[in-house]
Amino acid sequence: MPRSGQEARERLARAALELFLERGFDAVTAAEIAARAGVTERTYFRHFPDKREVLFDGERRLTEWVTEALASVPADVPLWPAMRRTVDLIVAPLEANRPDSDRLAAIVKATPALRERAASKEARLVSIITGLLVGRGASTDEAALVARTAWGVLAQAIEAWRAAPGTSLQVHVDRGFTLLTGLVGGAQGDPPR
Repeated sequence: MPRSGQEARERLARAALELFLERGFDAVTAAEIAARAGVTERTYFRHFPDKREVLFDGERRLTEWVTEALASVPADVPLWPAMRRTVDLIVAPLEANRPDSDRLAAIVKATPALRERAASKEARLVSIITGLLVGRGASTDEAALVARTAWGVLAQAIEAWRAAPGTSLQVHVDRGFTLLTGLVGGAQGDPPR
């Protein structure tokens, strides 16, 4: 039996990933996940409200990484460079978490109901980032645009990284931000009507 709540959560998450990869999301029950993790079903539901949430437990860690990274950027750094630094700071933990992240991505890709949940979780994280940027003095519109854009660059970089095993996520992040700068760098004001 796990000795701490955190250890139980981690064992449940690992067991769920293993079982979902072996048999598919729909074919696995919460009771089976609990049994594989060596805990009771009651313990499972003490930690997760349903079997989908066990897959998205990493969202809590990701939110912590983003929050801590943005907090470490000095307050006088302008909005866009602050967000870029924040993304750069979370690259290392994302890379360290790649094995679990890749397994989760495969499960989500194979399960339509999980794709919806993943999109909802991503939207929630962008909303949290927006709030953090507003807390740094940005307007809501500026903060939302920067949060969505930076997260879009990161999501694109992660997709490219998954498609190119053996590469660094940072290479793809740098490329994404460079591409974005090139696309908007020459834009002047509103497009012609």
